[in-house]
Amino acid sequence: MRPKTQSPLNLKLLMLGILAAFLILFVFRSSFSSSDQSSSVPTNHDLPRTSSSSSKDLKTTPKCSHSCNKIPPTLAHAIMHYTTSTITPQQTLKEISVTSKILEKKSPCNFLVFGLGHDSLMWSTLNYAGRTVFLEEDESWIEQIKRRFPMLESYHVTYDTKVTQANELMEVGKGPECTPVSDPRYSMCQLALKTLPEEVYQTKWDLIMVDAPTGYYDDAPGRMAAIYTAGMMARNREDGGITDVFVHDVNREIEDQFSRAFLCDAYMKKQEGRIRHFRIPSYRSNLNQPFCP
Repeated sequence: MRPKTQSPLNLKLLMLGILAAFLILFVFRSSFSSSDQSSSVPTNHDLPRTSSSSSKDLKTTPKCSHSCNKIPPTLAHAIMHYTTSTITPQQTLKEISVTSKILEKKSPCNFLVFGLGHDSLMWSTLNYAGRTVFLEEDESWIEQIKRRFPMLESYHVTYDTKVTQANELMEVGKGPECTPVSDPRYSMCQLALKTLPEEVYQTKWDLIMVDAPTGYYDDAPGRMAAIYTAGMMARNREDGGITDVFVHDVNREIEDQFSRAFLCDAYMKKQEGRIRHFRIPSYRSNLNQPFCP
């Protein structure tokens, strides 16, 4: 998820536009809510004149304070950061829009992101009042980001795979130990991530984005296990809901093949540039249905 050495102006403007739109929506909703509150408060004409306590109650009726229309501190921080930053995220304008449109419908929600980077503050802000969790392989990078954005919730995770194992793991993933739907913690599948933070397994995720770990050289861990585990978490979701899963860098062979195999072509809703969007239903009501439709 770390940015490449590029800083296109149009992407920066997009991010500011998204945040500005979010701000306008927030203020509009606050104003609308305040208006509703005001309209629901009875006027003097509505109050029974026989009750002297009614006027007193009206005077003490709590009203929306000045803070109701104030911009949230986290949103203010994000706007200032992206206005002054010379570093832009790795995803393009159109790629960011794919996920932001789903967040617009679902937020506040639970959003799990494999990867921590300069765009993390943006994702967390777009999911304002929701829970956004980032999983990162590099502890030193987590510390760097924490110093800049202490409000972000991130955890260090480790991977025991390598890019060079991709072909072998693809065959393993098609075997009988990997196709049954189960909690990844207790899965017998070699692709299942079993040592993630407990919070990750206990949360019902509405969105999952796989934009890590590193996967562009042979000894890198690759995203094979992250993609498989994201799909299994969606299928094993207890509340029967649908999970939106996004995979970035599908221009690369591993991301392309593993997302199609374990998130399934039939569940793919959109591809824009290097990002794919899948909508995966829970299998908990019918554990015997095919892994892929």
